[in-house]
Amino acid sequence: MKPITAVLSIEDAPEATAQRLAATDLVERILLLVPPGQGGQRYVGRMVLDAIETSDPGSGSTVHAILERTTTPGLLRLDGVVDPHPTALRRMLNVIEGTGAAMVFGDYVAENADGSTTAIPLSDYLGGSLQDTFPFGPMQLWSTSALKRAVATHGPVTERKVHGWYDARLKASHEGAFVRLAEPLATTKPRDVRRSGEKVFDYLTASREAQIEAEGIATEHLERIGARLTGPFETYVADGDWAVEASVVIPVRNRIRTVRDAVRSALSQTVDVSFNVIVVDNHSTDGTTEALREIAATEPRLVHVTPERKDLGIGGCWNVAVFHPKVGRYVVQLDSDDLYQGNDTLQRMVSLLQSGCGLVVGSYTLVNMELNEIPPGLIDHKEWTDDNGANNALRIGGLGAPRGYPTALLREAPFPNASYGEDYAAVLRACRQYRIGRIYDSLYLCRRWEDNSDADLPPATKARYQAYKDGVRTLEIAARQRLLRQGDA
Repeated sequence: MKPITAVLSIEDAPEATAQRLAATDLVERILLLVPPGQGGQRYVGRMVLDAIETSDPGSGSTVHAILERTTTPGLLRLDGVVDPHPTALRRMLNVIEGTGAAMVFGDYVAENADGSTTAIPLSDYLGGSLQDTFPFGPMQLWSTSALKRAVATHGPVTERKVHGWYDARLKASHEGAFVRLAEPLATTKPRDVRRSGEKVFDYLTASREAQIEAEGIATEHLERIGARLTGPFETYVADGDWAVEASVVIPVRNRIRTVRDAVRSALSQTVDVSFNVIVVDNHSTDGTTEALREIAATEPRLVHVTPERKDLGIGGCWNVAVFHPKVGRYVVQLDSDDLYQGNDTLQRMVSLLQSGCGLVVGSYTLVNMELNEIPPGLIDHKEWTDDNGANNALRIGGLGAPRGYPTALLREAPFPNASYGEDYAAVLRACRQYRIGRIYDSLYLCRRWEDNSDADLPPATKARYQAYKDGVRTLEIAARQRLLRQGDA
């Protein structure tokens, strides 16, 4: 018997892929996911394609049907039109047999519309790799026994309507490692060729039913590993003497096109407390520094700071503001690209912080440089709930903006000196322990333009960012596990 069963979708040119798989002499059987009413066997040469009729290819019932029909040691999932490199499947199979891994995946090459190719590195799978959208690439070789043990030990996945593979994956993570091979295993024609700045919002535009299902799966996983928080969450008392009650913090480097608008937006706030605007100018060279000096010359509420160091990321610049002698009791975020939507944004954020929240998060609207709304429009993160939001925060990529914090909390747990994910680390730390305030009205206009830092990330940068956030989640899970163990002691 050949050692691998493969699963293809009828959307992915299965005949061409089946011919490639047959040439490897490792694939015993191909299961083809087809819409209802299109069942029956198909043949590609001598290779039989057995149809599984399903209207929901990702459902738990479909996963169950696949496992029922898989008797080989390996189960290969393919996504897109995939051309495996000649020895890739043997390589993946050897790793599973040699290490006892639950699954093996790896880097790949994407064929572009013009016929050129792009190398796509992926990131390693960590304990904090909890997003249901984790990028595994076009080929995953699963240990069939690990998958079957997972559902036998931790419960079936049949009740999942959308996220059957996500449930199976988190359960299988208890049965063995997920190993990434840092080598190209295949060439593929990707289904989704949108830019990274568009894809990043996909999980927010999923149906509410799908969101709730994914949240439940992630929460069950956190329960199994001893990292699920159940509260009660504490009130944060922000005492002490401060220069002002609130500071708007704007880190900036080379944003001459937008920084004046951002600063004026912050200075125009109507607030019943004292406030200032701290702009941390990270050694700009494009005229940003001169523009800020010009505003500061007539506006005493603008605190223009240039760090002594030249090795700071966005998080490091935030820390400069947080530890500045003129900082307020509370700090509220504004990016140098963006604008507060109304004059009451700061007041609404500060009022919630004064009520004892350890973090306040608003909502924002995506706009272009002419301030016209662009898809997906309002980003409100309504998946947050007071009782389970702290757990679901480990599944999603962030909680939104603008964000506000008690300054003393950030002095106790400073931002990482990074320029991506630094805010996510701060959010996870705050919601681990403290009550979180949410505002679901749009408070903030997020301008998308060609110089946005995440408009279209190179593949290596995307992989590095994925690894960084997964590392942040991994550390946060360890902290929560320790906190819960101490509570049980």
